[in-house]
Amino acid sequence: MTRVKSGVQTKRRHKKVLKEASGYFGSKHRLYKTAKEQLMHSSVYAYRDRKQNKRNYRKLWITRINAACRMNDISYSKFIDGLNKAGIEINRKMLSEIAINDMDAFNELIEVAKTGKVKEVKLEAKETVKKVSKKDEKIDLNSKTVAELKEIAKEKGIEGYTSMKKAELIEALK
Repeated sequence: MTRVKSGVQTKRRHKKVLKEASGYFGSKHRLYKTAKEQLMHSSVYAYRDRKQNKRNYRKLWITRINAACRMNDISYSKFIDGLNKAGIEINRKMLSEIAINDMDAFNELIEVAKTGKVKEVKLEAKETVKKVSKKDEKIDLNSKTVAELKEIAKEKGIEGYTSMKKAELIEALK
């Protein structure tokens, strides 16, 4: 058998590792052996910390919700339990955003959690307002993109909307 030199492949592999390790401190970006070792550790840290990041954010959201609850004389656990009993499914990220940006809405949620019942009348009124406003709103078709116009045409059941141009779509929708 003939002898096969593997210098080109080795050089390519080393360059790939060193390119990935650029930016590391000291010999970790210069020497192949230490760069390879550092890359292995870095990938382990990245995998681990992607999981820890989710935990850290959940802790942050819970802390924010708890602080807002304490301002209204209710504990976090009683607040969450009250929401569950009332049948309100809202995640902690959204609860923390509401607590930060819209304190009035958060206070309403606290009242619901304290009673454990949703105020039926208020929710029904909001839903009917939303339904009426969707029917009555006039759509400015000229400001829409072609993709949005095609979506509206699809909903209305217009045939051949896929091959139409913007002006044709606007005419068909009117």
